[in-house]
Amino acid sequence: MFEVFGFYKFIKISYLKKNQKKLHNKLLNKNIRGTIIISNEGLNGTISGKNKDIKLIKDYLHKLFKFEKFDSTNNSKSSFQPFHKPKVKIKKEVVPMNLSLKKRIKKKDSHVNPQKWNSLIKDKKTVLIDARKPFEYKVGTFKGSINPDVDNFRDFPKYLKKLKKNQPIAMFCTGGIRCEKASVFLENKGYNNVYQLKGGILNYLKKTDPKKSLWKGECFVFDNRISLKHGLKIGSYSMCSGCRKPISLKDKKSKKYEEGVSCPNCHDNLTNDQKSRFRMRQKQINLAKKTGKSHIFQKEY
Repeated sequence: MFEVFGFYKFIKISYLKKNQKKLHNKLLNKNIRGTIIISNEGLNGTISGKNKDIKLIKDYLHKLFKFEKFDSTNNSKSSFQPFHKPKVKIKKEVVPMNLSLKKRIKKKDSHVNPQKWNSLIKDKKTVLIDARKPFEYKVGTFKGSINPDVDNFRDFPKYLKKLKKNQPIAMFCTGGIRCEKASVFLENKGYNNVYQLKGGILNYLKKTDPKKSLWKGECFVFDNRISLKHGLKIGSYSMCSGCRKPISLKDKKSKKYEEGVSCPNCHDNLTNDQKSRFRMRQKQINLAKKTGKSHIFQKEY
């Protein structure tokens, strides 16, 4: 069983290339896979490995970047290693929004725990915003939520500026970091009633009784588990090899679905040459499976 650990921390970080090398070597040494993003404003990542090794990496992150607590964390399990290799990336921002949080001053604690979240979003006055990308929204979301239909998070502020300042705004995303930046942006613009789901969707699905839940569908995750359900159990979605988008069991019943080649989302947009290449790739994967070998393309995300 593998431990999957997601986290973020807004903190000033210097010597990015030096710290990138140190951290990457530590991940390799402990056989930890996944992605960690570091920038001058902080770090954000999701990694996976054996429980004892994940604990060592947590301790190492605290020591390397000199902080006591993460701003937010989430933990889940996987029966297989959901990542292919370790990556440590240097970015200008941990979440691209053209907004630096080097000095982060919050007017109030805007985080709402899962127990209080339901009552907040049931209020008809509350504007409920799903801060994720459209394809994530389609996999699952909260009842009554609005998705800005923005593929690039840098464009998110354009939507936020249209909101009325006097109405309660509740935002959510997978682990919380996208809402963290969006809430600061709104507060800087004079919005006072801004709230965000503490720990994100993953925290809600982990702690909320399905019978009392207002969540509909599954939650897309950026690893080979593809989607998670309540209790953070692996969901029913898989990944289309043609367009790299999540596909449901219903999608697989479509005449436009072909394993390893296409799905209803991309079938009409792929050229015959692309489909031919994808079929050849899938043939190699199937042959590798029969002989019990892995294949360079044998991955979903």
